[in-house]
Amino acid sequence: MREEVKTRIPKEVPREKAFYFFTSIGNYTGKSASSLEEFMEKLMEVNTKSLEFHFYREDFEKWFIEVLQDQELAEEFRKLYALKLTGEPLRSQLYKTIETHLKHLTTS
Repeated sequence: MREEVKTRIPKEVPREKAFYFFTSIGNYTGKSASSLEEFMEKLMEVNTKSLEFHFYREDFEKWFIEVLQDQELAEEFRKLYALKLTGEPLRSQLYKTIETHLKHLTTS
């Protein structure tokens, strides 16, 4: 069962399918992620303006669904909209949401 779960989490996607962080349209931060683990790392490094930009455009959810094929994580992120978070509280909540999701996947 645990092996099945691990196969649901892609270790790494090709660079052309990586998530590229921007602070606004055309303003690339120079940071990208090609795995969920790398995404978590970059989440802690990029400017919070980038997180706000992507979060409220639903870019993260699109990447989770279309590239990582993780509908469940996308749904968890959608639940956060009601909190109307910005800045460091948003960063912290996004990180915690992914961390909880990964723990759930690896222990179920």
